[in-house]
Amino acid sequence: MDVTQAKQEHLLALKVMRLTKPTLFTNMPVTCEERDLPGDLFGQLMREDPSTIKGAEILMLGEMLTLPQNFGNIFLGETFSSYISVHNDSNQVVKDILVKADLQTSSQRLNLSASNSAVAELKPECCIDDVIHHEVKEIGTHILVCAVSYTTQYGEKLYFRKFFKFQVLKPLDVKTKFYNAEVSQPLSETNEVFLEAQIQNITTSPMFMEKVSLEPSMMYNVTELNTVAATDDGGESTFGKMSYLQPMDTRQYLYCLKPKPEYAEKAGVIKGVTVIGKLDIVWKTNLGERGRLQTSQLQRMAPGYGDIRLSLEIIPDTVNLEEPFDIICKITNCSERTMDLVLEMCNTRSIHWCGVSGRQLGKLSPAAFLSLPLTLLSSVQGLQSISGLRLTDTFLKRTYEYDDIAQVCVICPFSSNES
Repeated sequence: MDVTQAKQEHLLALKVMRLTKPTLFTNMPVTCEERDLPGDLFGQLMREDPSTIKGAEILMLGEMLTLPQNFGNIFLGETFSSYISVHNDSNQVVKDILVKADLQTSSQRLNLSASNSAVAELKPECCIDDVIHHEVKEIGTHILVCAVSYTTQYGEKLYFRKFFKFQVLKPLDVKTKFYNAEVSQPLSETNEVFLEAQIQNITTSPMFMEKVSLEPSMMYNVTELNTVAATDDGGESTFGKMSYLQPMDTRQYLYCLKPKPEYAEKAGVIKGVTVIGKLDIVWKTNLGERGRLQTSQLQRMAPGYGDIRLSLEIIPDTVNLEEPFDIICKITNCSERTMDLVLEMCNTRSIHWCGVSGRQLGKLSPAAFLSLPLTLLSSVQGLQSISGLRLTDTFLKRTYEYDDIAQVCVICPFSSNES
């Protein structure tokens, strides 16, 4: 806007006001004891004050509503609403009035005007009103640009703009953690992923958490683990019946994701970053003002299995000292080539393998697996780690060693407490 345009007096006046809910009236009660000089004067004045709650006059919170006195805070996920009015302050009839409202962010410029057509004429003391709405999806500085162009009765075309700058703040701090759990079965494999979402209210007012859900990707089914008892309506929330989140408070939400049957085997051997889904959070503040946030697609780093994955399908919880016990290992080819495998078993200080080491397992195609029964015994009591397996691919002369495959509890069946 140049200096000439800034000093020019226009026939139209532009007024912009943010539309927001009112707040409860608060007062500062003044009290004293009856033996003091004012006696019951202060108490009588508070009882006669129409803004106080009858029977609870000394509470700061009243029962009346107060209209906003300033622009207030705007948080990410809320809906920004504004009332725009153009009034004809002159005694002339103004023609071809065009009112345009744009919202400028750090990355884009949005047109918020309900109509882009010009009004034919505006008589003196008349106005053009418009209400704009926009769901805020970016944090940082926002500028509302309101532009008005019109033509005077003498045919002169005039134009002016006004800028309204405001900040959009982040209402919630969301942190996520992933936990990988592997559950193997003889004929199928299910790799569960547990997602913990920590949500903190970083505003200055309490929030009612209407919904916190996880929308999984196409590969997963999700189960919410945020209830403590099963009822007809789905169970009681772990946070109680009144789901309020006070300022600076944090809650943990837990979800379990399982690969769909058609993706179960692929999910077990997938490499790199996998997409889990996104969180959908809906809350209400003040007098029912609604806000909603959706996170970007959450990604977790899948466990790196290398070319060959070795897992246990069957293993006993407890075994006897120096007695053979059986386990079943599952070997999966995670590479894109066929392997010719040789199994070697190396004894450790506590674990001794029973059988022939260096035996041929044969060829294993890409994404294929085989179940391998093995026998071993432990010479040491306590919680022992099963280690000492080695696989060699004879095609590439590449060796893969596996230590700390699993743990087993070894007990002595002949131990006695007799002296």
